[in-house]
Amino acid sequence: MGQRDSELNAVLRDVTAAGGAGQVPGVVAMLTDRNGTVFEGAAGLRSVGGTQQPMTLDTVFAMFSTTKAITGTAVLQCVEEGLVDLDAPAARYLPEIGKLQVIDGFDASGAPVLRAPRREITTRMLLLHTAGLGYSFFDETYHRLAVEHGQPSIITGTRASLETPLLFEPGERWQYGSNIDWAGLVVEAVRGERLGDVMAERIFAPLGMADTAFTMTPEMERRRATVHQRGADGTLEPLDLVLPQDPEVHMGGHGLYSTAGDYTKFLRMWLGDGAGEHGRVLSPDAVRQAVLNGLDGQQVTMLPGVEPELSHDAEFFPGRRKSWAYTFMVNDEDAPTGRPAGSLGWAGLANLYYWIDRRSGIAGFWATQILPFVDPASIGGYLDFETITYRSLDRK
Repeated sequence: MGQRDSELNAVLRDVTAAGGAGQVPGVVAMLTDRNGTVFEGAAGLRSVGGTQQPMTLDTVFAMFSTTKAITGTAVLQCVEEGLVDLDAPAARYLPEIGKLQVIDGFDASGAPVLRAPRREITTRMLLLHTAGLGYSFFDETYHRLAVEHGQPSIITGTRASLETPLLFEPGERWQYGSNIDWAGLVVEAVRGERLGDVMAERIFAPLGMADTAFTMTPEMERRRATVHQRGADGTLEPLDLVLPQDPEVHMGGHGLYSTAGDYTKFLRMWLGDGAGEHGRVLSPDAVRQAVLNGLDGQQVTMLPGVEPELSHDAEFFPGRRKSWAYTFMVNDEDAPTGRPAGSLGWAGLANLYYWIDRRSGIAGFWATQILPFVDPASIGGYLDFETITYRSLDRK
């Protein structure tokens, strides 16, 4: 074992060390270059309760928003085949999205004040998170709609949970939210298939991702890690939280279950200009276009933790400019971890994190199952993991 791998394994051991509040129950982390996986490690437990099963490399995770980039890839395939025009009204493919109205606050009785938008939503806006959609845990208006007006949570996997008002005029600014769930419905509309079936045939098969699906197989369920809730005192409570296994909507923004090994294959495809182990997923040109900043003078902003049980305030690399591609954050400046400007990355609500550095030819994935988002122990371990990776590249 080389120095890098020894240091990375030490991070995994330290972040899962028993004996105190604030630690992570279990973690799986992997690194890949363009040719294959170059580091894989697992430490800790799948759950702090029950049978105390060890975390293993093939553990299955609720992927939450790491699902988004896979859905974005399915959209880009439709664009390549001429099925979707990114700048056409998305209602051309999905009439329901044309019915969404803009909310201009609440009246004296607390009822939402709604109006028709002046601009139509495009699929490009959905990919860029500029359509006007948000999440209740990052937005006070949506939170109020949930608390006072019964707006369903997106984790219900229902069409009703997506039928929210727009927070602003489409295209006006960047705001992270349910855009990619709608983009997945665009894919379903033009393909005439459920999103999971499209992904299985056109993404998972060529990449060899046998353990990724919206509905877990019994074998996947046996290897599933438990989602935990971090209490105010730092202790962890196992939750009985499993995303709907026969959902009304295959939620392209958060609904997949997968393993670190499978997701690392997906990351490697982006390093490899769209090529998979068993076939091509995207053309090299599509990849080159997809990884560029698509925002027109806008910036990615901090996400306020409106529902503290689900997320702390969230921002990667505060003080540094960040933009958005299809469908990743782009750090426009070098990051303190060593990640160079122009790299891609994002995360999932239960403290899953990844990055893709096409310049250096390296990508990494860190998987835990803890709420709220930006758990100090998990994100601290992840940033150490990334920093050690770049330190080892510098040594070479």
